[in-house]
Amino acid sequence: MRINHGDDEQPEIGLIALIDCIFFLLMFFMVATSFKKADEQKKMKELPISLPAASASLERNEAIQPALVIGVDKDGNFYLGETRKTTQQLHDALKLEAEKGNQRLVRVEGDRNTSYNNIVHVLDLCELEGFTNIAMRTRN
Repeated sequence: MRINHGDDEQPEIGLIALIDCIFFLLMFFMVATSFKKADEQKKMKELPISLPAASASLERNEAIQPALVIGVDKDGNFYLGETRKTTQQLHDALKLEAEKGNQRLVRVEGDRNTSYNNIVHVLDLCELEGFTNIAMRTRN
């Protein structure tokens, strides 16, 4: 005996549910990548420097003219302000600043794990251009 189950219909794929799943995945990846970009931008704004500690330091009033900040990270890369510079670019920038006047305060911020040779190289460049007001920054 044969049992009739009704009309033989072909199975259909539910497109609405599939579109919802794809939309959900798209939104998930868009949000996940936006958080990653924010973390990368935060890291780019900070100099990768870990300053050594000092037992005593003086507060300096920089209201007259702001200090020229030269950073040296642990790998020996030079930074003028927040921009990375090669040795030649740093030398050219110091030469331009010296033409304006070499009485400006130069503050060297060196990472505690950098080679002493890198700090001496910056000090030599400053001395070559005639800067005499040089300070080393530490953390308290």
